[in-house]
Amino acid sequence: MGLPALLTRYWILHQNNCLIGTGGSYLDIYFVSLGCDKNLVDSEMMITELRKKGYRLVDEETMADIIAVNTCCFIGDAKEESINTILEMAQYKETAKCKLLVATGCLAQRYHEEIKEEIPEVDVIIGTMSYEALADAIEEGLAERGVVVERMKSIDYLPEPLVTRDSVSGGYYAYLKIAEGCDKRCTYCIIPKVRGRYRSVPMENLVAQAKHLVENGAKELILVAQETTLYGTDLYGKKSLPKLLEVLSEIPELRWIRILYCYPEEITDELIEAMKRLPKVCHYLDIPVQHAADRVLQRMGRRTNRKELVCVIEKLRTEIPDITLRTTLITGFPGETEEDFGELMKFTKQIQFDRLGVFPYSREEDTPAAAFEEQISDDVKEERKDKIMEIQQQIAFEHSRKQVGRTLDVMIEGKIPEDGVYIARSYMDAPDVDGYVFLESEWNLMSGDFVKVRITGAEGYDLLGEIIE
Repeated sequence: MGLPALLTRYWILHQNNCLIGTGGSYLDIYFVSLGCDKNLVDSEMMITELRKKGYRLVDEETMADIIAVNTCCFIGDAKEESINTILEMAQYKETAKCKLLVATGCLAQRYHEEIKEEIPEVDVIIGTMSYEALADAIEEGLAERGVVVERMKSIDYLPEPLVTRDSVSGGYYAYLKIAEGCDKRCTYCIIPKVRGRYRSVPMENLVAQAKHLVENGAKELILVAQETTLYGTDLYGKKSLPKLLEVLSEIPELRWIRILYCYPEEITDELIEAMKRLPKVCHYLDIPVQHAADRVLQRMGRRTNRKELVCVIEKLRTEIPDITLRTTLITGFPGETEEDFGELMKFTKQIQFDRLGVFPYSREEDTPAAAFEEQISDDVKEERKDKIMEIQQQIAFEHSRKQVGRTLDVMIEGKIPEDGVYIARSYMDAPDVDGYVFLESEWNLMSGDFVKVRITGAEGYDLLGEIIE
C-alpha cells in the first residue's frame, strides 16, 4: 500500500498553529526512532549533534518544543507505523507546546513530496543522507514559519559519522553501523532506492566511535549494515570485516562483539577463522536467507541456491560447533507455489536454525517484484507464516531445553525487583530479538556486570540459571 492510500485511511484534520520562540539553546526535543537498528544509529547521530547545539532531549511528548520522528518504509507495516506516529505526534502541536514537527529517515526520503502535500503538520523533512543538517534545518524552520524546510542530499552521499556519538540503547550495548546502502538489489527490497549504493565507513572512524562508546559504558558492540560481510570492498579492495574484528578486539574494556546481517554467499574462510580465533567475537551470526526453494530464490534476485545455503551453514557448524545462527524468511513471495512452500518447511525442519523470524511478503511499489504476476493473497501469506513459526517454535523450545546443564557467561541487563530476579543475556541472544536468561540471586548485581551461570531450566524461548561465579 502506497503512502497516499495510507494517508486516506489515517487522515486527521490539519489545524494552523502559531510558532513561538526561536533559537535552539533552550529548546526541548522529543525523538522517536522507528525501524531497524541501523536507523537507530542515525537517530543517535542526530541526537548527539542536537545536544552539542544546546538542545535538551526529553522523554515525554508533552514536554517537547520540537518532536522528531525518524521513520522507516521497508515494508507496508513499517510505513503504516511511521505515518501513524507522525500523525500522533502532530496532535501535540495543538494539545501541548510543540512548535515544530520533523520527519526524517527512509519514509521522509522516499515520500517527501507526498508528506509536504498530505501532512501539512510536518515542518521539516530530512532525507536519509542529510541528518547532519538537522540542527540547521530546525533553526530555519523556527525562523521561517509556515514554510516546509527540506534537506535532501544524494542517496549515494555518506555523512561522516560522529566519533562522539551517544548511545541511547538503554543498555550496556551499542550498535556500530559499519556501512551504508546496498548493491544486492533483491527484487522485493526498496533499500537501494532510499539508502543508495554500498559505502563502507572508514575503519579509523569506526574504531574511534567504538572506543568512545566503550569509554561511555558499552560492553558489547553489535556490528550492523545492510550487509556486514562486504565491509571494506569499496575502500580497501577486499573484504575487511575480519581485520575490523581484530582491531576492535584490541579495545581493553570491550567484552563482546556481535555480527548481524551476513549474506550467506559472502561468508569467507577468513571470517570464520577470525570468529574462532578472537575470543571477544560472539559465536553468533544473523544470516538472512529469505527462502529455500531455488525457483523463489532466483525470482527474489538472491545470490544463493538451497544447496549452497546448506553448505555454508554446515561449514559454520562444523568449524564453530557452539555457533548460534539466526535467519529471516519471507512467505508468500509472488509465484510461491505450494510445492515451493513445502520446500521451505522442509528446509526449516532440516536446518534447525536456533533463531528465526518470518515476514509475509510486502508488495513495495518501485520494486521489480511489485510488478510480478501471481501475487499471493494476504491470508495465504499469513497462513504460511504461521505454519513456519509453528515449526520454528518447536525447534526453538527444544534448543532451549538442550542448554540445560551448560555453563555460560552472561551480561546482566536489569532486575525485576518484586521477584528478586535478574535479567541477563548470553552470547546466543541479541538484544530485543532473542531470549533472556533469568537468574535468582541474593548478590547485588549491576546492569553491565558479567557473571558465570549454570543453566538449570528452560521456559519457552528463555532460560533459567544459577550463578556459580
